[in-house]
Amino acid sequence: MHIHILGICGTFMGGLAALAREAGHQVTGCDAGVYPPMSDQLRSLGIALTEGYDASVLAETGFKPDMFVIGNVVSRARLPDGNPRYPLMEAILDQGLPYTSGPQWLAEHVLQGRHVLAVAGTHGKTSTTAMLAWILEQAGLQPGFLIGGVPLNFGVSARLGGPAMTPPGRPVFVIEADEYDTAFFDKRSKFVHYRPRTAILNNLEFDHADIFDDLAAIERQFHHLVRTVPSRGRLVVNAAEESLTRVLAQGCWSEQVFFGPGLSRSGGFTARGEPQDFEVLKAGQPVASVEWAISGLHNQINALAAIAAAEHVGVKPAEAAKALSGFENVKRRMEVRGVVARQGGEITVYDDFAHHPTAIHTTVDGLRRQLASNGQASARILAVFEPRSNTMRLGTMTAQLPWSLEHADLAFCHAGGLDWDARAALAPMGARAQVADNLIDLLAQVLAAVRPGDHLLCMSNGSFGGIHGKLLSALAALAD
Repeated sequence: MHIHILGICGTFMGGLAALAREAGHQVTGCDAGVYPPMSDQLRSLGIALTEGYDASVLAETGFKPDMFVIGNVVSRARLPDGNPRYPLMEAILDQGLPYTSGPQWLAEHVLQGRHVLAVAGTHGKTSTTAMLAWILEQAGLQPGFLIGGVPLNFGVSARLGGPAMTPPGRPVFVIEADEYDTAFFDKRSKFVHYRPRTAILNNLEFDHADIFDDLAAIERQFHHLVRTVPSRGRLVVNAAEESLTRVLAQGCWSEQVFFGPGLSRSGGFTARGEPQDFEVLKAGQPVASVEWAISGLHNQINALAAIAAAEHVGVKPAEAAKALSGFENVKRRMEVRGVVARQGGEITVYDDFAHHPTAIHTTVDGLRRQLASNGQASARILAVFEPRSNTMRLGTMTAQLPWSLEHADLAFCHAGGLDWDARAALAPMGARAQVADNLIDLLAQVLAAVRPGDHLLCMSNGSFGGIHGKLLSALAALAD
């Protein structure tokens, strides 16, 4: 089969392309931004890429895809001059050519017949999916997976997996289950297509303000996911989330296993100890212990979810915990991008994907705890961030920003292109917060404030203009 993917350079669609190519399909694709590293990864797999969405590709000799797979970046929107933003999509519709969404194609051509373990939640999906895939790999189940990031243990974001099977006779596939919409013609959440037998519901907050009106609308989509889990399936649910309690109250037909800190529910998973060295308790009894290099209470909770999900396919908690001792996290999750030696102490630059206020708060708090455990409780954290996600750009969560940064000593916000006043939003932080309208000014602010021994935590769900490399270069030059 020849499939042509519209929006191929997105994280999800790029992973789908890699899976399709591994399965033996001919894959081509197009996107508005065809650039490294995704373009290099795809071309290395023999996938031909086209810049833009020009409909003239349909007239090329030999270009006759069996199916067009449409990413959710594609819309029926028009440019200011009235022309369609995606002329290829218009041509596909006009000519009656076959098309489908990415999640639908994945469900029909990859997930069918597999034991799917889906990881859903507002936060922590990528890390938890990577943890679960690594646990199953170490248990010999050779999982297939599609993850919205690159797990350092695997070095790739997607693979079909091997022939190893669960006791019922199904190969396993672990997937990051996103609640964002499927396509312009299918406004259901992506995860509705996956039909998991094991589903993690990690947390649920309001997000994606561009497509959801309120939290209740997202809860409704999560319940659609719950409806697809079979009676012999398992729901692994964070007991501390009231929103998930409301989801389950709408109806549940599967086994429920709960997890979370201080959990008192019978049969649930909880932890005792510090995030980097803790016991795993099930029904109040110790069943495993985890000692690893991953920091943050949120990651301790993610680990509990992964352990509970792995148990459903036959991996004992002690075996899962042992696997996590070798887990190396995911790129752009508290990733150290570089360290610059200065007289008086090293300056460390981190990269993190945090872009929602809760995620920012969790990330900064996690770094603060990590520094304290390393005897650096007095070290300064300089949080450098850009509100880049659709939800943040709409300004629906500005009131939470000061709270999200409460554990940072200083905060620096890149406010270029925002329609709301970042200076007013951060005013409650007083002199601890600075705002810049462009990257050059932002760099100047950070460099003027940094001291030996500081930790610079850069947070964005985009490339952030390469700020990490720019900071490291400038700091190295100052050191010389």
